[in-house]
Amino acid sequence: MITLENVSKTFTSQGLTVPAVDEVSLKVEQGELVVLIGPSGSGKTTTMRMINRLETPTTGRITIDGRDIRDMDVVELRRGIGYVIQQGGLFPHFTVAENVAVVPRLLGWPRQKRLRRAHELLALVGLPGESFADRFPRELSGGQQQRVGVARALAADPPIILMDEPFGAVDPITRKQLQRELRRIQAEVRKTIVFVTHDISEAFLLGDRIVLMLDGRVVQNGAPADLLRRPSDPFVTTFIGEDRGLRALQYTLLSEIATPAAAGVAADDLILPGAISVLQAARELARHGSAAGDGFWVGDDAGRAASYLTYQQFAVVLGETIGTGAATPDEGAPDALSV
Repeated sequence: MITLENVSKTFTSQGLTVPAVDEVSLKVEQGELVVLIGPSGSGKTTTMRMINRLETPTTGRITIDGRDIRDMDVVELRRGIGYVIQQGGLFPHFTVAENVAVVPRLLGWPRQKRLRRAHELLALVGLPGESFADRFPRELSGGQQQRVGVARALAADPPIILMDEPFGAVDPITRKQLQRELRRIQAEVRKTIVFVTHDISEAFLLGDRIVLMLDGRVVQNGAPADLLRRPSDPFVTTFIGEDRGLRALQYTLLSEIATPAAAGVAADDLILPGAISVLQAARELARHGSAAGDGFWVGDDAGRAASYLTYQQFAVVLGETIGTGAATPDEGAPDALSV
């Protein structure tokens, strides 16, 4: 859906040329939610803003569905891309329904069609139209304004949505609610979303893929589990922080660590789905206790026993994940299993 090829952006200030984005290449697939994350000044927001030409690349090429965005009318481009910013960016003199229907109005939709669409989307984001459509932004909480901002971005049914730290200005409790709401909405509408944040927990909660940036460059681009289990650079580990071990347990699936069953192991032991995380598996094993025998089976998509993990092998994985170094089968396994 979106391709960036060797894209760079430089700014000139007081005669000095300052690189903001440096030779970034990445692809965002259709229906994927990709999170751009990094410290302040890493280039994540500038990278996102170049997709809808709020910033113009100095060098490189950006395409959407194979079309170079430089060849597209900028108004047409932006009307086909939803955009959500911090604090909603709502028009204070418009009602909630009018705010949601801004782009359909620009596109010439009839009034009744605009209102119908506004009510549909308000219901989708958890703000029933009969209660909220005629309110003004000043009558809403910060979290409600952000929900209206998401509804507005979806109004004209764009294939792409850009989200620039949309939940950064709300309190932690509301932020968690909005994150869960976005996950639910994305499961329903499956838009292609580029999401900028500086919050690593938010990145792991929302992202199908995480692009970690530093000094205008991509340090690592991969699934959450890749950053946790296979960091490409010491900066990745440092940025993720002290919770890396726990997150690795949460995002590593049993199917990733299972091995073919040993000869002679019966398939009548405990079977756990391969699609659950190591953390979920540990909880399940605690529930079953010693009834699981020497180990357990890992099932395939159909629930059939496909591979086998002994407790010893499972403990080694926990030790490698939580410990500072790699545990061996004879070293640290019991302690890792008890963790």
